[in-house]
Amino acid sequence: MRSKDVILFTFFLFNFVVIIAQKKANISLEDVLAKVESDNYTIKISEEDFKAAKADFNQSNAVLLPSISISHTGITTTNPLMAFGSKLNQEILTPADFDPTLLNDPKETKSYATKIEVKQPILNFDGILMRKAAKAKMNALELSASRTKNYIKLEVTKAYMQLQVAYKAVEVLNKAKEAAIANKKMAENNFKQGYLQKADMLSVDVHVTEVENQLLSAKSAVKNASDYLQFLMGENNSTILKPTDNLKAIIDTDIYNQTLSTNRDDIQAMQKSTEAYNYMYKASKNTYLPTLNAFGSYEMYDNQLFGTKAKGYLVGAQLSWNIFEGFKRIGKVQKGKAEYDKALLNFDQYKSKSFLEFNKAKRMLKDSENKLKLTSLAEEQSKEELRIRTNRFKQGLEKTSDLLISETKYLQKQLENLQTVFSYNYAKAYVEFLLN
Repeated sequence: MRSKDVILFTFFLFNFVVIIAQKKANISLEDVLAKVESDNYTIKISEEDFKAAKADFNQSNAVLLPSISISHTGITTTNPLMAFGSKLNQEILTPADFDPTLLNDPKETKSYATKIEVKQPILNFDGILMRKAAKAKMNALELSASRTKNYIKLEVTKAYMQLQVAYKAVEVLNKAKEAAIANKKMAENNFKQGYLQKADMLSVDVHVTEVENQLLSAKSAVKNASDYLQFLMGENNSTILKPTDNLKAIIDTDIYNQTLSTNRDDIQAMQKSTEAYNYMYKASKNTYLPTLNAFGSYEMYDNQLFGTKAKGYLVGAQLSWNIFEGFKRIGKVQKGKAEYDKALLNFDQYKSKSFLEFNKAKRMLKDSENKLKLTSLAEEQSKEELRIRTNRFKQGLEKTSDLLISETKYLQKQLENLQTVFSYNYAKAYVEFLLN
C-alpha cells in the first residue's frame, strides 16, 4: 500500500472513531429515572445495607426457635474410666468386666456415639428485647433506603436540568457567535471605508474570540453534565446524552401552602433508630433477670462405625441467674441509657433541622420565582436595546464600543435567565423532596 493511501486510510479511520465516540442519544427524564432506580450504585448500596440488617434480624430468631445439632464421635481408649463407661453406654457389660484386673488395666476399647441434641430457649428477656432492637434497626434502614432513593432522584433531576441548561447555553452562544461574526463583517466594511479606527476593529475581534471561548466552555459543560448523568445511571460509555424535555419554568403557587409532615421516610427512620436504642437499653437492664432453657438429647452407641445398638435419651431444663459480674452490667446499663438519651436528642434535633430546611427552601423558591420575572424582563429589554443599537450601528450612528457592550449584556442576560430557570426548577424539586 502506498504511503498516500495509508495516510488517507488513517485519516478516515480516525474520523470514524471520533464520530462513534461522540455519538449522541436522546433521553427523557422519565427514562433516566427508571434507569437510575435499577442501576444506581448508591441505591444498590443502601439496599444491601437493608439486607444486612434483615439478616441480623433473622439471626435473632434464635431467641425463639430451637437449635438442633447432630454429631458422630469415634474413640479408642485404654483409660479405665473411659473404657468402662464406653461399654456401659454400649450396653455390653458382663460380670467378667467387673474383674478388678480388667477394671484397672482394660483392653483397648472402641466406641462410636451418634448424638442428636436439641436446645430450646423458654425465657430470655434480654434476648427478646434485642430481637425487637434488631427489627427496629431493620425498619430504620428500609426507610433510609427509601429516602436515599428519593434523594438520588432529586440529584438525577438536578443533573438532567444542568444538562438542559448546558445545551441551551450552547444554543444561545451559537446565536451570539453568529451575531458577533455578522457585526464583525459590518465593522470590517466600515473599517475599509474609514469609518472605524483600528482599535475599534480589535475590540470587535476580541469580542468574537470571547464568545467563541464561552462556546467551547459550554460544549465542555455538556459533556461533563452528560458524564455525570451517566454515572448516576450506572453507565460508563462515550455516548453524549441529549435531553428531550424542554427547559422551562412551571410556576406552582400551591406549594407554598403545604406543610412538612413528620411521616417523611428519613424522620421515620430516625424514630425507628431511636426505638432500637431504647430496646437495647431495656435489654441491658433485663440481663439482671434469670434465663430458662430446655434441652434434650437422643444418643446411640456401638463399637462399630455408625452403629446404633444401644440407645438412650436425656431431657432437662436449666434455670440460670447470673447475679453479679463486677460492674460490667452496671456499666452496660449506664452506656445504654446514655446512647438512648443521645438518640432522643439527635431525633429532636433532626426534626427541628428538617423544619428549618423546609422553611428556608420555601423562601429560596419564592426568591427564585421573583428573580425569574426580573431576569426574563431584563433579557427582553437587553434584546430590544441590542436591536436598536445594531440598527443604529448599520447607519453609522452608534459607537462600536456601545454595540459590543449591548451584545455582551444581552448574552449575559440570556445566560442569567437560563440559570434562574434552573434555580427555580431545582428549588421547586427540592421543596417537593422535603415534602415527600
